[in-house]
Amino acid sequence: MSLFPDDDRPKPKAVHEIGQDLSMLSLAEIDQRIEALKAEIERLAEARTGKAASRNAADAFFRKPD
Repeated sequence: MSLFPDDDRPKPKAVHEIGQDLSMLSLAEIDQRIEALKAEIERLAEARTGKAASRNAADAFFRKPD
C-alpha cells in the first residue's frame, strides 16, 4: 500500500500524443483529435493571457519611478 493512494491509480490515456502515428485513424478520429487540440490551444492561450496580465501588473507595481 502506498503512502499516497493516488499514485497507484492508472493514468488515463491521452486523447492524442504529439508525434503519434496517424495512419490507423479514421477521418472521424482525426477530426475528434483536431477538435481536442483546438480546445487545448484555446485553453493555453487563455492561460497565457492571464499570466501576461499578472506579470504586467507586477511589473507596473515594482517599476522604479524615473
